Amino acid sequence: MEIGIIVKKFKELYNSAPLISRAPGRVNLIGEHTDYNDGFVLPAAIDKELVFAIQKNNLKKIRAFSIDKNQNGECSIDNLKPQEGWINYIIGVFSEIAAKGVKIEGTDIAFAGDVPLGAGMSSSAALECALANGLNTLYKGTLDKLEIALVAQSAEHNFAGVKCGLMDQYASMFGKSNHVIKLDCRSRKHEYFHFDFTDFSLVLCDTNVKHILASSEYNTRREQCEEGVHVIQKKFPKVINLRDVTSEMIKSMKNEIDPVIFKRCLYVIEENNRVENACIALLNNDFQTFGKLMYQSHEGLKNMYEVSCNELDFLVDYSKGNKAVLGARMMGGGFGGCTINLIKSEAVNDFIKNIAPVYQKECGEKMKAYIVKIGDGASIEK
Repeated sequence: MEIGIIVKKFKELYNSAPLISRAPGRVNLIGEHTDYNDGFVLPAAIDKELVFAIQKNNLKKIRAFSIDKNQNGECSIDNLKPQEGWINYIIGVFSEIAAKGVKIEGTDIAFAGDVPLGAGMSSSAALECALANGLNTLYKGTLDKLEIALVAQSAEHNFAGVKCGLMDQYASMFGKSNHVIKLDCRSRKHEYFHFDFTDFSLVLCDTNVKHILASSEYNTRREQCEEGVHVIQKKFPKVINLRDVTSEMIKSMKNEIDPVIFKRCLYVIEENNRVENACIALLNNDFQTFGKLMYQSHEGLKNMYEVSCNELDFLVDYSKGNKAVLGARMMGGGFGGCTINLIKSEAVNDFIKNIAPVYQKECGEKMKAYIVKIGDGASIEK
């Protein structure tokens, strides 16, 4: 992202020199809808980001400018209530970081980014983490990376109304170049696994659709998992979350659990196992097995968790006919957004050239493709 443009705009608007804070979007290679079940995920920060220029303004208000949208937003620092539109995310971060004890004041903001909206790369987490990290620095807060990620998650919960897990914000804060992050969502601790990009690339195929079900069904799936846990606890009282449940345990209770709830829970349990196996595959440099696990993940998301859609399924099914594609699956909350594809690097351009027109013919939408690299997490520009 070109920082110079953002700094120039900030100085034009506010006539002061800003602090620069940046945070990336993320991909998730495997481990979908496991984070809010205390499970395991395998995300990585990417080379697309949100960049904030911020500075104190000695006023009692937040003045914000979105360069990408060419829009202003404003809010009193003493009345941090939800509003409509992008300014809501800004207000949410201010409110939640203040609740953590950071003494905020009136602030000027200009920001821009190249994380695509609605494509499942978590532009909202990038925004929240970039701003929260910047405010923590500007106002000499003492929050560490995890606490900043939790501030960003709280803003998503309490202002955007999405009861997301911690994965997106965690990956944005803790990303490491050429490494994926195995995050234990219960302990909130992680391990890095090297991802060798010598021969392989990650390509995101954007369906260019976002079905209206996405947000409501996300929260519904969370409730269904919680309902399943309540039933399982009757037989296995030590269970806290689906993280604690084995396939054998839940299968022993199949007749006691609603069939839909059973499918949801079994998917999560099996997906946690896939993350574990994917990490073993990375240690062995076994990308063939890693790719197979990605395909298995998509089948579970499609048939058991039921958060896919025709457009996502078409892209995944089409990839299976290409020997250069080792694995593919839908990524993110579902009902649109991107598929993530693990492809031999020399075949990437041909893959994109061939799949885009077929997708448009079959699905009636233009497909965008993004070749992403794994990058570092949030930082303050010196």
